[in-house]
Amino acid sequence: MPPVVDVHKCSGCAPREESRCEEVCPGDLMAVDIAAGKAYCRNPRDCWDCMSCVKACPNGALATRMPYQLGYFKARLRPVMGKGVITWKCVDIYGKERTYKYRNRIIPDT
Repeated sequence: MPPVVDVHKCSGCAPREESRCEEVCPGDLMAVDIAAGKAYCRNPRDCWDCMSCVKACPNGALATRMPYQLGYFKARLRPVMGKGVITWKCVDIYGKERTYKYRNRIIPDT
C-alpha cells in the first residue's frame, strides 16, 4: 500500500528543490504536485511499503498502513536511517530475522 499523505502537515519540503520523500524512495515513486505543493505516490501499485518516505518526512505527514499479515502475528519491521542508506530489520511471522540495506539519495542539509 502506498503512503497516506496528511495534506495539513505536508509542505512538499519547500523551499527545497526535491522533497525528502522523493530523495529516499528506492522506486522513484514519490513526487510533489507542483500546483498543490503536496507529496503523492506516482504509481501506488508499484509501492512495496518500504516506508523510507515515512521515516524521512520532516513533518510527519506520511504514514503507511501495515497489512494485517505483518502486524497480526507480531512480526516486526524497523527502518533505521543512516548516511546515504536505510537499513530494514525484519522479523517475519515465523521469527526469522533478516536485514536489508538500500542506498538513498539524501544529502545532509548544511
